[in-house]
Amino acid sequence: MLDLISPRAILPNLKAGNKKQALQEMARKASELTGQHERAIFDVLLERERLGTTGVGHGIAIPHGKLSSLDRVHGVFARLERPIDFDAIDEQPVDLIFLLLAPEQAGADHLKALARVSRLLRDQSMCEKLRGAESGDAMYALLTQHEPSPSN
Repeated sequence: MLDLISPRAILPNLKAGNKKQALQEMARKASELTGQHERAIFDVLLERERLGTTGVGHGIAIPHGKLSSLDRVHGVFARLERPIDFDAIDEQPVDLIFLLLAPEQAGADHLKALARVSRLLRDQSMCEKLRGAESGDAMYALLTQHEPSPSN
């Protein structure tokens, strides 16, 4: 995870009333981190959501998209102040969102990053710790503490 996310990429108490607002706020943060246009990021995320929800269940969403001008995979993590409807597959509201943005040509790296994030957030105790964390720094520490070996 250390290659995907930085302490500045954590939004510990994101205020959003709906899915679109959450994606807009996360696109804004991703824009700051990547230098990409906020609108381009938001558009690619909306386009992906139209294909099918990235709300994977258990209060978790992993929105993702590709931009040709990125040099590597970037992540942004948010814990929402209040859970929102995200059209999740289990119809439960979402409060943990891990956004991934990848270069257009990063097929395998993009899929590997999605798999790593998915594996991490499938861990119920990890999600409970993230929900209970006091600060963005604590969340960053949790997200990066169990770095699996690259062979996984």
